[in-house]
Amino acid sequence: MRDGIEETPTDEAPETRRPRLVYPFEQTPEPGSGQAVEVAPGVLWLRQPLGGSLGFINVWAIRDGEGWAVVDTGMQTKETSQAWRTAFALALGGAPVTRVIVTHLHPDHVGLAGWIARKFDVRLWMTRLEYFQCRMLVADTGREAPEDGVRFFRAAGWNEDGIESYRTRFGGFGKAIYQLPDSYRRMVDGESFTIGDHAWRVVTGQGHSPDHACLWCEDLGVLISGDQVLPKISSNVSVFPTEPDADPLTDWLTSLAKVKATVPDSVLVLPAHNDPFRGLHARIDHLINGHERGLGRLQGKLEEPRRAVDVFGALFARPIGPDLLGMATGEALAHLNCLIGRGLAVREADADGVNWYRAVG
Repeated sequence: MRDGIEETPTDEAPETRRPRLVYPFEQTPEPGSGQAVEVAPGVLWLRQPLGGSLGFINVWAIRDGEGWAVVDTGMQTKETSQAWRTAFALALGGAPVTRVIVTHLHPDHVGLAGWIARKFDVRLWMTRLEYFQCRMLVADTGREAPEDGVRFFRAAGWNEDGIESYRTRFGGFGKAIYQLPDSYRRMVDGESFTIGDHAWRVVTGQGHSPDHACLWCEDLGVLISGDQVLPKISSNVSVFPTEPDADPLTDWLTSLAKVKATVPDSVLVLPAHNDPFRGLHARIDHLINGHERGLGRLQGKLEEPRRAVDVFGALFARPIGPDLLGMATGEALAHLNCLIGRGLAVREADADGVNWYRAVG
């Protein structure tokens, strides 16, 4: 539940519909089968199973001398662990893993990183904020829901059933993550390092997660984009109880523009979900424009004061039930806080601590 619900309502104008992207591979690896598709010389595409609507996550193996560097891992489940054992034997041919690189902290990406790193006695590579925030969130596993979180969701307009669901679900983040190593190799925006015969450059982004790392290989013409750029869904950008006044949507839009300015349009994009594609710049433009249109619809909705739970229709094409309430609330607050940051809306709390938003200017 870390990626977007729908990009835009279904009444989208023809000129703003999703651009035509090129998907160059007819063959796709079967999730969990140990099969791989070579997408560039020495770069393998594998899929590991996920529960829920996404179904699978794309993971990558890059030839690194006599072994393979692995990028992203899937969640910690018995099914995914077995899928990796099969992949080690088949796709990787019994060669060792040389390092484990993780784009960001969400469980479908980092879940088995610690297990693989320990199995092969190799280093985990992450950006600093992703590594330490992941450890912080894992440390919450088994805790009772904090009162700050209860206040946060009440302020958004949740009823008691929603609050009770939050209390029940809180503390489950770490259950899908194998224990992280106690040390790691930090990746830094703009740095280049060698994997096998080629240099790879780190391009970071914020908004979906604290400091998400993409990997760009100019020699091979590929970009491992993680969740920073996906071809068919827009990654979840949310405000969370730990930082209720954050403006992650501005961070996200800025990061997308940065990726477009840094990485050429000619690259083959290797995303975490859906299929590899070409058309990076058109996809980034569509993502940015989609959020801007959503902000415009939301501002119009705020001609009358609204709570966060009252504005879902301006942002999502599908009805929001209890299973999507948390994610939808986080995304709605991200858009509301962005409007506040632009001076286009204000927030006022009533006597019960519920926040009401209205347009200004």
